[in-house]
Amino acid sequence: MYSIACSSCSQPSDAGSADPNTIPISSKYWYQLNNTGDQTTDSTGLQQLTDGVTDKEVFMGWGKLLPNYESYYEFKDLSDVSITKIRFFDGQNSFAKQPFKLYAKASATTEPVLLATFTGDAYGQWIEVSLPKPVPAQYLVVNAWWGFPTEMQLFGTYKKRPAVALQPKKPVKLANELGVNSFVWEFLQNNEDPNIRDRVYEPNMALMQAFTQFRDYVDWGKIEDAPGKFAFNPTVSGGWNYDLQYKRLKAEGKEVLACLKTVPNWFLESNYPADQRDAENIPAAFKADLLAPASYQQQAKFAFQFAARYGSNTKVNPSLLSGVMTGPVYATAPEAGVRTREVGLGYIRYIECENERDKWWKGRKAYQTAREYAANLSAFYDGHKNTMGPGVGVKNADPTMQVVMGGTASPTTDYLRGIIDWCKEHRGYKADGTVDLCFDVINYHCYSNASGVSQSNTSARGAAPEVTGIGRYADDFVALGREYNKEVWVTEAGYDVNATSPLRAPAIGSKTPEQVQADWILRTALLYARHGVNRLFLYQTYDLSLTSGEQFASSGLLNASTHRRKPAADYLYQAQKLMGNYVYKETISQNPLVDRYELNGQSIYSLVMPTEDGKTGSYTLNLGKAGTAQVYTPKIGADAMTARVATGASGALKLPVTETPIFVRPATSAQ
Repeated sequence: MYSIACSSCSQPSDAGSADPNTIPISSKYWYQLNNTGDQTTDSTGLQQLTDGVTDKEVFMGWGKLLPNYESYYEFKDLSDVSITKIRFFDGQNSFAKQPFKLYAKASATTEPVLLATFTGDAYGQWIEVSLPKPVPAQYLVVNAWWGFPTEMQLFGTYKKRPAVALQPKKPVKLANELGVNSFVWEFLQNNEDPNIRDRVYEPNMALMQAFTQFRDYVDWGKIEDAPGKFAFNPTVSGGWNYDLQYKRLKAEGKEVLACLKTVPNWFLESNYPADQRDAENIPAAFKADLLAPASYQQQAKFAFQFAARYGSNTKVNPSLLSGVMTGPVYATAPEAGVRTREVGLGYIRYIECENERDKWWKGRKAYQTAREYAANLSAFYDGHKNTMGPGVGVKNADPTMQVVMGGTASPTTDYLRGIIDWCKEHRGYKADGTVDLCFDVINYHCYSNASGVSQSNTSARGAAPEVTGIGRYADDFVALGREYNKEVWVTEAGYDVNATSPLRAPAIGSKTPEQVQADWILRTALLYARHGVNRLFLYQTYDLSLTSGEQFASSGLLNASTHRRKPAADYLYQAQKLMGNYVYKETISQNPLVDRYELNGQSIYSLVMPTEDGKTGSYTLNLGKAGTAQVYTPKIGADAMTARVATGASGALKLPVTETPIFVRPATSAQ
């Protein structure tokens, strides 16, 4: 192991001279195992280590949850990297007791080799570290507290690696971008008599037709109310009949993503001190080894039971289901029904392991690093490659069920890349050479707002999806999805309407906040189809409180008071009916934005101004041989868009375009 204190290293007088052996470093290949920190920007963070600027300190953000943490860099565009020398520029600060340490890893599975320890003891000069012998590196690992050199250079040898081959983008149906986050009681609780919960409440079910798919929040403690005792139809806690809900949604052709989340009271009482108990805590015992999959065994057993019942495998060993409660719900009230033990009902294809495990705002007890969550996910997925005994993990109940990684609160790929690298190290590779990943679908959350930081209380308001960086975030995730042949989903996005929320949709011109919310929600769906995100689930069905300025409180798409759709849900319902099965094909104009969708050779075009200040424009659409077209405009309070026939002179149709999308279907001989 090499350990070199840089304060005693040589100090070259001409560190700025060019060196042909400089190893190139691309800022996009860094990621950190910590929360991003407040007040960071696109130009701050680990990229500052190699941005060529020596007089600015590396700024990792305020409010870091972990005081000491690791950051990784993968040489994705280089191979056979061998490091012989390092240079650090020493800025203003010194931190001998909390040094910056640089390591190299020859591969994902090898132990890190310490290259240098930098303490910042010199001032305003370059520090040079020459290694006793070349060190191979596929990864760099930085262990740091708060102090960094202002600049870092590496020298040695390397080869250029061919660009990573990406799978083709999968076709995206617009219907797959029209999902919503929901809760079981929104389907089963009778509004006239809340005690009635033994059937689907049809008025609510009618409103739910606005959406094509549901991300269903499933609290672990509702189903496993006591250790090893599982109740589904109905649950002991709350009396909710999940069988009824899922059977009905299956019959309606609505896809369900079951998000298994939170920890039960019995788990907290057994595993956490009284002053550390919170339902959103990490699903492992207090002070457990969070990097060990076995620490998450109880949650992984619950996932097995859920997948065994609602998945498609009818041959699960019955002895593994003995904990599922059966018999009369109430012995003295037979009319209350009978609980049954079922297997392979085939209602659920997708299951999500937890929600926002990178939640920094609840402290360390609720936050997992990417590598800690990867261990959790590996247990949940298949009992960490089936090493944790029978009845553990989703895949051991139903190998066909798709495991969706928990949606991340941060919309950057740092967390995902940390999970992938943990899988390389601890799960290895399959026979075909691909990484044995412990998830089937990539998942993240992203709220578009004026601050540019998703879920930021520092934002003044929400922002139209096209004017922020959410498309760039989507491109980063989709590129990784194509690299590893995984779908990418966004399972939370949306806007509030309360005037004091940091995620509010503002009034624009004569449009109310609800009308702007409707525009931006529909445009969000169109944006993600355009960027290749495979599914979108908006947040959420109903408002928590219209009078609250807290973010997410007024983001509902259905109105609980009037029992009607809000304008945003009207727009989604209408888009679903008009073109839900149409597939995004191409974007033919950026301003206005004009996208082409297609189904069985028939095109539909969407047109919108990608602005948020009431701008209008025009676009001349080439109808080809079609002389006429149907032009559709979303209409508030209606089940269908308004439609008109428009004729284009010589096949050229000039259209007015606003910040509300319109849709154009050229006529065909079949119409």
